[in-house]
Amino acid sequence: MQNYSSYAAMFFVQLIYAGMALLSKAAIAKGMNPFVFVVYRQAFATIALAPFAFFFDSKNPTLSYKLLFRIFLVSLCGLTLSLNLYYVAINYTTATFAAATTNTIPVLTFVLAIFFRLERVSIRKLHGMAKVLGSVISVSGALVFAFVKGPPIKLMKWYPETQNQSPDPSMKGSSIEKWIKGSLTMLAANTAWSLWLVMQGPIMKQYPAKIRLTALQCFFSCIQSACWAIVAERNPSAWKLGWDLHLLSVAYCGVIVTGITYWLQVWVIEKKGPVFTAIFTPISLIVTAIFSAFLWKETLRWGSVGGAVLLVTGLYGVLWGKKKEEKMSVETNGQNLDAKEEIILECITHH
Repeated sequence: MQNYSSYAAMFFVQLIYAGMALLSKAAIAKGMNPFVFVVYRQAFATIALAPFAFFFDSKNPTLSYKLLFRIFLVSLCGLTLSLNLYYVAINYTTATFAAATTNTIPVLTFVLAIFFRLERVSIRKLHGMAKVLGSVISVSGALVFAFVKGPPIKLMKWYPETQNQSPDPSMKGSSIEKWIKGSLTMLAANTAWSLWLVMQGPIMKQYPAKIRLTALQCFFSCIQSACWAIVAERNPSAWKLGWDLHLLSVAYCGVIVTGITYWLQVWVIEKKGPVFTAIFTPISLIVTAIFSAFLWKETLRWGSVGGAVLLVTGLYGVLWGKKKEEKMSVETNGQNLDAKEEIILECITHH
């Protein structure tokens, strides 16, 4: 039974991520302001992580004002920017699109790491070619998913009464221009998230207390997002939370997604390695697509399927190249400790 615990944990994690996309879309579609959503999500995340950071984080490194300011900037450029862009984008697109494009995060992280010279790639070797080619295929898949629709898949038409309607059900209440805007905004959000992952490496070397660092960044992000939301939303009624879907969504994303899934993934990585966790990411896309078809009458189209196939193929290409490179590095150097911390962060692939 213990041999299957890692598989069960990762399947559970992907179900949670699918629930995040579905609940977030539902709350924002029902009128919740995206910026207010981020404020409450980060507030719940901070409250959920604070006790664990205080009682269970054994490491207690020194926190200088300079380092505190760096953590504040990293939170602003990464968490705050990424989450606000993500929830603006999901308002214009669909939960399925949000789940699909998160598969580009490991690829974008790899590209940014090369840009900042934190990672090297040799195109003369097979693993280097796999990472470069996988990156190109994955990003191309994201663009195909966003902009190439194609004919609908008849087997996925759960609602016969909508078959003769000319507009795409996934775009009800939104024009094509808004869909394009949302698609580009979602890719920008994933790029910001990838940038945040890249910046975590140097920060963690100076402040290795993982839980405290995560809680601190969530706290800073909550304050930054609150300032952003106050400027963007002046209506006091938009800030009210009742015992409804809005409260369930922000509590779910703040407590379950930020808290439980992060540490489940870290636990699985320590047992099975980082590539094992990343290969499960398409599960959330499949679950989200199925439930979206039932809940919002979304019609799955062949163009989106083709884009999703390219996304997953490119992702696995990059992961295979990284796994091959790590194996060669361990054989030649006998150690890969710094890389392990960075790879763990790259596998936290959802907002």
